[in-house]
Amino acid sequence: MVVSQLARERALSDAERQTAVVVAVLTATTDPIAVDRAIATTGGPTAARVAVHGLDGGSVGQRHARAEEIAGVARQLKSLVVDVPGGLSYLEPVDIGADRTAVVEVFIPSGELTRGVPAAWYTLTAVALVLVVAAVLVGDRLAAKVVSSARGLADAAVALGNGRLDVRVEPSGPRELAEAGLAFNAMAERVKVLLDSERELLADLSHRLRTPLTALRLDAETLDDGRAGQRIRHAIGNLELEVDEIIRAARKSGPAAAVEQGEATGCDASEVVRERMKFWSAVAGDQGRRCEAVGVNERAPVPVPRAELAAALDALLGNVFRYTPQGVPLEVTVSRRDGYVAIRVEDGGPGIADPDRALRRGETSHGSTGLGLDIVKRVAYSANGAVNIARGRLGGASIVVLLADAEWAPPTSSRFGFVGRLSRDPAERRRKRVEKGGAESPLHGSANLS
Repeated sequence: MVVSQLARERALSDAERQTAVVVAVLTATTDPIAVDRAIATTGGPTAARVAVHGLDGGSVGQRHARAEEIAGVARQLKSLVVDVPGGLSYLEPVDIGADRTAVVEVFIPSGELTRGVPAAWYTLTAVALVLVVAAVLVGDRLAAKVVSSARGLADAAVALGNGRLDVRVEPSGPRELAEAGLAFNAMAERVKVLLDSERELLADLSHRLRTPLTALRLDAETLDDGRAGQRIRHAIGNLELEVDEIIRAARKSGPAAAVEQGEATGCDASEVVRERMKFWSAVAGDQGRRCEAVGVNERAPVPVPRAELAAALDALLGNVFRYTPQGVPLEVTVSRRDGYVAIRVEDGGPGIADPDRALRRGETSHGSTGLGLDIVKRVAYSANGAVNIARGRLGGASIVVLLADAEWAPPTSSRFGFVGRLSRDPAERRRKRVEKGGAESPLHGSANLS
């Protein structure tokens, strides 16, 4: 718009200059022939577009404006620009004396009004395109730098979450991202130091247990070879093995190695339950408890290391013997269904008044460390399972530990031909309902977990 306006104003300025030349001629003579000759001597293409109206001997040049427009300008003595076919006409009144007024007309073709405008438009368009392309390239480079820094920080965070404590980032990008990278490196270093300190502390504390265990073993050797003495010596031997395992695990180079080792191992849940029940049934017999194991003759493979599952089971059974009166019955059931292996531990005691609090790590109402059920929950979660606490059919607590079946493969399609999601969703929904405390039980068909 500005370029078009400038071209129009330029053409009108040229017409005004041409009019000034004619006005100078009219001050010297009003003879049409002399005026025409004088206009012709000015030369240039504009000379043919000049006309003078109202002279004594007639008009000079070709008229483009209407006669009434020319008469109006002569009457009002005021210049005027009018639209005419093919362009514009610039009309300028000139007093030639004797109360007469001549009108100088300069015709401006449409080409003069737009001369240079297309070229200017093409130039401006090219400049705009160059600026846009340059802005896109510069913006892309800047954005790529920011995205690269953010992606590196995100990848490092994921690696740290997967146990790679040695991962660090090179601070780069904008100041905020560079500061975030420095903060991440400081955090990762702090986490590594804290975990190293925790492992060393755990190893030291576990090592300190060897002294009382050695004393217990010496005392146990003095017992007779009866059933009680054998059980005590067996328990002390198992405890020493557990302490040694804790020390070895704590001394490992990092959690990633432990995770990888744990992921590569598994066990038969039924076999572990049978083995641990041999020990706990002897203790139950001394306390007059009825102790049963149900469903332990069928294979129940789970992706959990044998030692961890045994520790979780010992924690559950130990709580039964520790917090229920002697003579209270005990039952452990193992079942395998729909991609999950369920281990249910029930007793006839008073039950657990606050299941949510019991599953939280920390002090409990009984004054213990509160780590027993936390160990159980951690083992269940490591196998994509869940833990549920409710009231059992024996009258006391019923704790169900749900573990993924290590050998279960989901059906490739349903009877309607749908693939994948339909076959996997039921088990996934069941696991989530178990966590909420009321779901279809893998143990008793459609019965509630409680």
